[in-house]
Amino acid sequence: MTPSTTPAPATRSERTLGAPAAAAMGPRLSVRAQPARKVRGPRTAWLLAAVVVLVVVCCASLAVGARGLSLETVWQALSQFNPADGDHAVVHARIPRTVLGLLAGAALGLAGAAMQGVARNPLADPGIIGVNAGAALAVVTGIYVFGVSSLTGYIWFGFIGAAAAAVVVYLIASMGRDGATPVKLALAGAALSAGLFSLMNVILVSSQDTLDRFRFWQVGGIAGRDWSVVLPGLPFLIVGALIVLLAGRVLNSLALGDDVARGLGQNVGLARAVTALGIVLLCGSATALAGPIGFVGLVVPHAVRSLTGPDYRWILPFSAVLAPALLLVSDVVGRVILLPGEVPAGIMTALIGAPVFVWLVRRGKGAGL
Repeated sequence: MTPSTTPAPATRSERTLGAPAAAAMGPRLSVRAQPARKVRGPRTAWLLAAVVVLVVVCCASLAVGARGLSLETVWQALSQFNPADGDHAVVHARIPRTVLGLLAGAALGLAGAAMQGVARNPLADPGIIGVNAGAALAVVTGIYVFGVSSLTGYIWFGFIGAAAAAVVVYLIASMGRDGATPVKLALAGAALSAGLFSLMNVILVSSQDTLDRFRFWQVGGIAGRDWSVVLPGLPFLIVGALIVLLAGRVLNSLALGDDVARGLGQNVGLARAVTALGIVLLCGSATALAGPIGFVGLVVPHAVRSLTGPDYRWILPFSAVLAPALLLVSDVVGRVILLPGEVPAGIMTALIGAPVFVWLVRRGKGAGL
């Protein structure tokens, strides 16, 4: 009895390329397929480790301060709150601050990563599209013209100013034949930011009262905020996060260049505009909630590439987890470094982030997209 000669079912590569071509390219295909399976495991493990780090930092944010508390006390305050217990009241007073750090940090991390993808520059910063300058001028105008003095008022003026500045930058960069290219976005953002900061300084020089009120918001920080500050910006932040997280594949295409992205079927102008909208919503929300906090959106996505490589489907979630960890660590250190006073988180992120960023650049980590 002769053995069966039924041919084996065609593989996916044979169906796509044809049997001869697949046979010729078989070794290459197998070599290229193996790293993807090897890399996904470590990436997932690193992401889980980052989540664990974030949870630990959140616990530290609830426990550490001018009045230090044990983790047991923190747990009891969360699970069995007793209004008569002073320690429990301290924990609950720190919850909005911790939540704000999570939200603002995640927004800055996502916005920074997306901005670096849109600009095709791993050293790009969300401020490149004029968000910080627009928010700052709007807050100063609100204080000087309308007498705004509440944090909620700062939020709305800051968000409107950030959004308006980003829209103006995009409209200016869209002029011409090529539309809003990364270089034109950077140049338009730099020019507009310089003009807006100049106008802001004119107002501040002419009004000491406005300067005194503005300084508290300008340094950036998450102290002194409560739920009335956190909740208004939450819808904008959620929408912006969804837009940016869904743009991972688009950013991978844009990283290859506009011509290649068009060849892959992407509408480059629309993709860049929609992603920019998500960046504006995230930056506007974070800047309005916590003030202009620097280095978080620049350092974290840049450092994340040493773990994930250039794939934005991984860079974005990693940045959303590690950026709030950096912001909360900066806030916790600022609480204890100058007791009984505090150093605002915006100053601490610069003190911590600047040396780390210089070290990363010198080491060459994450140098390419």
